[in-house]
Amino acid sequence: MVIKDLLSILADGTFHSGRELGERLGISRSAVWKQVQSLAVLDIEVYSVRGRGYRIPHGLDLMDQALFDASLETDVRAQLGHQSFSLEVTSTNHLASVALAEGLRSGIFVAERQTAGRGRRGRSWISPFGVNIYFSIAWRLDRGVAALEGLSLAVGMALRDALVDLGVPDVMLKWPNDLLCKGQKLAGILIEVNGDTADQCQLILGIGLNVGMPEQSALQIDQPWTDLRSQVVGLPSRNVILAALVNRLIPMLNSFEQQGFAALQERWAEADAFYGRPVQIQSPSTTLSGICRGVNESGALLLETAQGIETVHGGEVSLRLQP
Repeated sequence: MVIKDLLSILADGTFHSGRELGERLGISRSAVWKQVQSLAVLDIEVYSVRGRGYRIPHGLDLMDQALFDASLETDVRAQLGHQSFSLEVTSTNHLASVALAEGLRSGIFVAERQTAGRGRRGRSWISPFGVNIYFSIAWRLDRGVAALEGLSLAVGMALRDALVDLGVPDVMLKWPNDLLCKGQKLAGILIEVNGDTADQCQLILGIGLNVGMPEQSALQIDQPWTDLRSQVVGLPSRNVILAALVNRLIPMLNSFEQQGFAALQERWAEADAFYGRPVQIQSPSTTLSGICRGVNESGALLLETAQGIETVHGGEVSLRLQP
């Protein structure tokens, strides 16, 4: 793919002449110009200077399957199966869903940009090109759908462990599926489940992690947010970060298949951003207020109200601090 090869050359952030690019890509200089113009569709800024050539300011840290694969632990790589790296997709969850329907056992789907990335409750996930991490893991689990309670919490804990390994400070979890850093949203999780059998189901773990969110894209975000670049000095390549996440996620899936969430209940309390704080739970039909008292053995939220302890399960609900 010419566009991908062109980006690989320009990713170093230095000037490359049209002649050099044409020779390396095996196309004419006029074709180079057309390919450079097409990068605007991906919202990639390219400087063009007569006599010097083309340059992407600040360069790009492109996702690279070989670099990612080299950072995976051996047993994780063996279990992960299929790997798909794309420049642009509608959503990585959609690709994973299609692959599972076609018989895939396990795999990872990574994209530089999503045109229809989704969060929970129908929200859009802002997905600018080449700066954050967007990926989905497809997985067949030998447990029925009913045994998946608490899975989003287990995923969040695995991601938190990976980020702590990378030196990210003050990472906490917001029930049921957000990661916060210093109280601001850093990452989100969208889990989709196919199948209703008692002994097997198909999982899609969709994850978006803010690595270096551009200010222009951030204008579309309607809540406090942060990214890794503003929190960590000397941040490694996105490929290393992605591998660190996957190296924690795959063992978690193996453990969850055997033990469920109950084995993680006590650890959740260490990472619960809202424990002991006054919160509101909003659903399409009602609003509950009380004190967050952690979660039970199935991952349901425990809310202390005037009437006693209420148990709140996931779904179309929103948790927030009381104003």
